[in-house]
Amino acid sequence: MWEEIAKAIPIYFSAMIKFIVGPLGGYTIGLNLFTTIITTVASTMTVVLVLSFFGDVLRKRVFASYYLKRKKFSERNRKLITIWRKYGLPGVAALTPLLLTPIGGTLLALSFGTPKNKLIFYMFVSASVWSVVFSTAIYFFGDELISFFNIEWRP
Repeated sequence: MWEEIAKAIPIYFSAMIKFIVGPLGGYTIGLNLFTTIITTVASTMTVVLVLSFFGDVLRKRVFASYYLKRKKFSERNRKLITIWRKYGLPGVAALTPLLLTPIGGTLLALSFGTPKNKLIFYMFVSASVWSVVFSTAIYFFGDELISFFNIEWRP
């Protein structure tokens, strides 16, 4: 049990940055499927909770010095606004594991004034569903994909 937890720690921190690293990393290092799913959801929700409750403090004290001059209507910002207007919070939460990162999806939702309780709920549902989908697909079809792409790898 402790060995499984120790192996999951780097996956936990990596999945905070990019969601897909959780299922891929868990499969690569030989974690149990259930452990991989729990680790991926936990890492995403850690980011969501930290940014939801401490995002203002981080932005004002930590990031303010890095982003003194920022374009308000850059091409990237326009794309994010389009995503928000088109899909709203449920869409952003669903797209976070696919296209955005846990950090990016959370910041996007918070920047439009999403209530914290709704954000946490939608992100939890999205992280749970996508973690099960990605992890199951990778664990069941990982060997076939590796042989299909002729990747030299052994767990």
